[in-house]
Amino acid sequence: MSPPPPDLGVVVSPAQMYEEVRRIGEGLIRLESKLDALAGDRKDADSRLADHEARLRHLEANRWPLPTISAIGAIIAVLASVAPLIH
Repeated sequence: MSPPPPDLGVVVSPAQMYEEVRRIGEGLIRLESKLDALAGDRKDADSRLADHEARLRHLEANRWPLPTISAIGAIIAVLASVAPLIH
């Protein structure tokens, strides 16, 4: 048998190829599980965001009477202070 020509490059055995494919497959499995966990975290974050948004909307809707009550109180105070001057 003659020796292989020196310009063949890298020779990869079937066992090395199998091990590499197995290693890549295991990496893909780990990556899939991480992606599934991220998808679950995103759903949790979306539900928390919706909850915070609803709570803020509720607080904003209930906040409007405070300035109105303050303005009415100021008008009453002005009328009460001006009433003795008119009589």
